[in-house]
Amino acid sequence: MTIQSSSSSTSSASISTESKEKKENLPWLIVGLGNPGKKYAATRHNVGFEMVDAIAEAEGISMNTVSFKALFGKGLIGDVPVILAKPQTFMNSSGESVGAIVSYYKITLKQVLVIFDDLDLPFAKLRLLPKGGHGGHNGMKSVINHFKGNTAFPRLRIGIGRPPGRMDPVPFVLRRFNKQERQELSFILQDGIEALRILLLEGFDKSATFVNS
Repeated sequence: MTIQSSSSSTSSASISTESKEKKENLPWLIVGLGNPGKKYAATRHNVGFEMVDAIAEAEGISMNTVSFKALFGKGLIGDVPVILAKPQTFMNSSGESVGAIVSYYKITLKQVLVIFDDLDLPFAKLRLLPKGGHGGHNGMKSVINHFKGNTAFPRLRIGIGRPPGRMDPVPFVLRRFNKQERQELSFILQDGIEALRILLLEGFDKSATFVNS
């Protein structure tokens, strides 16, 4: 009886370890918000797209598939499976795509990272937060609506600065970056890639410390 019990205990431990590994390797969804088409490419409002493109290039993940109304790619960062997505619905309807992906793959919201531009952050600053409202950002508003009002998912905000003088924010966010800004942005995208790696492999707190300090 003792031998049987020991065997059963070993088996249970093995199953427990397997289920723990499976739990740790659940996929993350990394979403960049923006507007599709050449007209909007490389504008301030599309830095979420640019960050996802930079991640895809750095990690060798192809983004050529169109699925769930998004440009879509799957791969690994370390041993963590990731789904990269750039919704093609236009900014104000981003949630249609994000909600469909989350629902289909049964992704927990704590493993959905949404990356978007932020007028209220100084240019080329990053801020990683575990949750929060939409802050007036229509893309985020759409995502939260499709999550039935749930705001408990991480987000990476990329500062694009405030419009100069009394300029209206709408034309400002649709402006392209000047040469100097573009150089600065390339550095911040590299920081974003590193922040994502830390997030997936070492946890939210270490990544937030790296980004927010």
